[in-house]
Amino acid sequence: MPFARIDLRKGKDAAYRREIGRVVYEALVSVGVPQKDRFQVINEHDADNFLFDADYLGIHRSDDLVMIQITWNEGRTVEQKKALFKAIADGLKAAIGLRTEDVLIDLVEVKKENWSFGNGIAQYAT
Repeated sequence: MPFARIDLRKGKDAAYRREIGRVVYEALVSVGVPQKDRFQVINEHDADNFLFDADYLGIHRSDDLVMIQITWNEGRTVEQKKALFKAIADGLKAAIGLRTEDVLIDLVEVKKENWSFGNGIAQYAT
């Protein structure tokens, strides 16, 4: 049930963007998200529309920063969240050489009844 929004600066090719999406999906599956539950949007931005602090919390980010926001159901443990963060950062480093410092991840947790996967129906509402 996760929905991932992936944002980066313009200039990377389609294969690079596909790899980011693949890594995020595989990391989600590794922490218990069902297979085929893949919903992602990848957006590219001009430098003027992609703003961030290059040194917030002492982490030195470059222009290759990738911002990932994942909306998913509430109820996962802190350990699952930490495992997800690590799987994404390490996976992106291995797949495309992205520095782990250049991976920002934000989780938004919602109740199951807040989803409609089509037909105007809340499939997980009780």
